[in-house]
Amino acid sequence: MNTDLAIVLLLLGVAVAMFVAGRPRMDAVALIMIVALPITGVITTGEALAGFSDPNIVLIAAMFVIGEGLVRTGVARRLGDWLGAQAGSSETRLLALLMLAVGSLGALMSSTAVVAIFIPVALRIARTTGTAPGRLMMPLSVAALISGMLTLVATAPNLVVNAELIREGLHGFGFFSFTPFGLPVLILGIAYMLVARRMLNAAPGTPSATGRRPSLRDWIGQYRLPERAYRVRVSRDSPLIGQRQQDLSLRSFGVNLLAIERSRGFASELIRPAGRTELLAGDILLIDVPAPDVRIEALRQRFGVEPLPLGDGGYFTDGSQDIGMVEVILPPESALVGQTVLTARVRAEYGMTVIGLRRGRAVHGKGLLSEKLKAGDALLLFGFWQDIRRLKGDPADFVVLSLPAELDDVSPAANKAPHALAALAVAVGLMISGLVANVQAALIGCLLMGLFGCVDFRAAYRSVSWKSLVLIVGMLPFSVALQRTGGVDLAAGGMIELVGGAGPRLVLAALFAVTTALSVFISNTGTAVLMAPVAVAIAKDLGVSPYPFAMTVALAASAAFMTPISSPVNTLVVGPGNYGFGDFVRVGVPFTLLVMVVTVVLVPWLLPLR
Repeated sequence: MNTDLAIVLLLLGVAVAMFVAGRPRMDAVALIMIVALPITGVITTGEALAGFSDPNIVLIAAMFVIGEGLVRTGVARRLGDWLGAQAGSSETRLLALLMLAVGSLGALMSSTAVVAIFIPVALRIARTTGTAPGRLMMPLSVAALISGMLTLVATAPNLVVNAELIREGLHGFGFFSFTPFGLPVLILGIAYMLVARRMLNAAPGTPSATGRRPSLRDWIGQYRLPERAYRVRVSRDSPLIGQRQQDLSLRSFGVNLLAIERSRGFASELIRPAGRTELLAGDILLIDVPAPDVRIEALRQRFGVEPLPLGDGGYFTDGSQDIGMVEVILPPESALVGQTVLTARVRAEYGMTVIGLRRGRAVHGKGLLSEKLKAGDALLLFGFWQDIRRLKGDPADFVVLSLPAELDDVSPAANKAPHALAALAVAVGLMISGLVANVQAALIGCLLMGLFGCVDFRAAYRSVSWKSLVLIVGMLPFSVALQRTGGVDLAAGGMIELVGGAGPRLVLAALFAVTTALSVFISNTGTAVLMAPVAVAIAKDLGVSPYPFAMTVALAASAAFMTPISSPVNTLVVGPGNYGFGDFVRVGVPFTLLVMVVTVVLVPWLLPLR
């Protein structure tokens, strides 16, 4: 091992360690590596930054935008309603149809985006059919991961592996090259989950996840809001009079100002507490006090306010014509992950206030302002209905988990659903035909989505998972560095030395096992970046076709079923499904082994080794 290779492996080890520790965030680790690798002299700065000009990066971003168009136009919601109607009262038919729908849609867009779309769809189906969400959430994530095995553009690892083949001067995979492998795995997955669902959580969860559509009163009880809700009047000698909301810094005292009730003649209206809103004598403040050490008597003395009585549901239900709540879940790429509720700028960005936090089965009420947010956390947001509708239609940091019964489910561009389907059909048709490059086809689809009014620029930019893109770009230089220093040849030679004598099929099995094992610790995209050049090098050393080995890496990268942290897809369903770590191990490990067997059998048969 030469010195340069030792340095590159050290940096790679540091990157993996930071991925496992979760600090700093994954895209930050990628940026650190982009800076560090050129300093070693192994690669140039231009080579480290070359990923930003990679057409596959643009293609992935474009697919996020197309997926956003399908969300905003209500295509996925209507699909969910159709699934519920077709399934009737049969849970078996429901599970099979759900997995087929997720797999089909996921073949055309990001699997993470598909899960984000289908979580509320599956929960709505669960409520209407009386099915426990735990029986649907893991099949949902399994189908979304398998969808990455169906087409070239279904998931980032496929594009990474394809780019490696092209970089080696070989022809890349076609749009449907993955389909002969993905379809059998999807059928196997449906059959497996019909049996394995007995091992999944069938106990009722929260009102937002089971039985019926939740109401505001359900959340009031679940998040223990009455013990923190107060309605106070600003007295005539209050120091708050004439103060702007932005100057009060009430949150520093552990108080959330949620709304202002102001008299208008013989009536009163609720006012959104904007930064420039001045308080007047007689204003009634609707406040939430999540800080454990703050008492209403102290607030009365400090701010000159008079406590007023509340009804059974407090102002949460009394003002339900104007204000309401929504439950959301934090995806792994959310900018709020790692921040506290106090430092997260939810109100500044969305006009809403975090008033509840649920992590698994534990509900955090008092003291939630200082709680550090994690991926998979469910947040209860309070706000005006206009803001809730806007959040539902254009989420950036959240996935809407459940809407209350008091609000009709409205899509922001529901009348554009046919246009969205037409734009999707054009993009996919161009990819299949080969008339233009895949990235151009996807960009044409994006432009059509914008032209038809399915998405606007703000929604388009916010729909892109920039964290995922930076992660891919930051890991790509390792591929170049490992090839240049001999690391790829060393890894390939070591694997051949261990299992090469037993035949190519055993080498494929070993390659599959190593790839899936790595994806437990780092993202499946990062795993594909590292293992794709190893796969091609092994094929060269064995003197066989590289395509079976590259396909094995791509399929293994999508087989991230084993733990809730193996993929963002799994992380998203933990809360809604009320799962624990062991649920994924118990269900995912046997299925991963089955997928490995299918891969080792099918790949060399459909992609001959010689």
